[in-house]
Amino acid sequence: MKHGKGAVYAMELEQIKTFFIQLWNVISTFWNSGFLKLCSNVLDIVFVAFIVYHAIKLIRETRAIQLLKGILLLGLLYVVVNLFKMEAMMFVLRKVFEFAVIGLLVLFQPELRHALESMGRSKFSVFNPFSGKGGQELRRREQIQEGIDGVCRACSDMSDKKIGALIIFERVTMLGEIAKTGTTVDALVSPELIGNIFYPKAPLHDGAALIRDGRVCAAGCILPLTQNNAVSSELGTRHRAALGMSEQSDAIVVVVSEERGSISIAHDGILMQDISDGDLREKLQKYLITEPEQPGEIGRTFKRIAGRIKHEKKQNDEK
Repeated sequence: MKHGKGAVYAMELEQIKTFFIQLWNVISTFWNSGFLKLCSNVLDIVFVAFIVYHAIKLIRETRAIQLLKGILLLGLLYVVVNLFKMEAMMFVLRKVFEFAVIGLLVLFQPELRHALESMGRSKFSVFNPFSGKGGQELRRREQIQEGIDGVCRACSDMSDKKIGALIIFERVTMLGEIAKTGTTVDALVSPELIGNIFYPKAPLHDGAALIRDGRVCAAGCILPLTQNNAVSSELGTRHRAALGMSEQSDAIVVVVSEERGSISIAHDGILMQDISDGDLREKLQKYLITEPEQPGEIGRTFKRIAGRIKHEKKQNDEK
């Protein structure tokens, strides 16, 4: 009985051995045919192109691009010197290139640091055990929170000074068309920046500022006015533009009245007026950070219709 089991095991081992031999033969056939070598060469070119592209992308808007041009000129000079057999100049350039690696590390230290930080913040960082699954989302929320703090402080200051302002917080619906009507800014939100944008003598103060993921995307933007005829005639152009924007998108729009200095929020076709800076912070956090998910387009449409009905009913009750 034991001899029978041993024969079965030996047969199974022989089959496994035969399988791997056949597999190796297939791989060898592909390799000898040049197929795998071709794939290897293609991948090699793709990886090199990827690295070169991102390296140029990282340094093209920094002073490193000028240093790189200088290095390329030195390389070209070395080729010319070598071609004409200028021994003394070749000796000098060889000595320069011997210390070039250390020099490059010193000269490009800020750019290298920026590149490594960018790699750590990229999508590949999900494989980093120290970053955690929600690291990128956490950083985004922190930036949005900083933007909310900056806007609230700026609105409080503008409210005291009765400076008009119109600020849009983009959510799920992208507002690229609105951004194109204004001037590109692309800067982190700060009370000073918001104050400068809406300073009465500033060239962009009449339009709206668009905030995307905690950054001021554009300023001086033109917004559509509300088509709701039931809106109170006491509301100015900024409030009507805020309502119009909230009716056509899921954006949150903050308004500071130039006449009364009051702060208002427009959302889904509903205008909440005369709120404090504390309430402003609470509502922005609710809509931009703590709200679990955004409603679909159909859901937003029904909410806007309900908001209009509620607003009209309130106006009729006041009359």
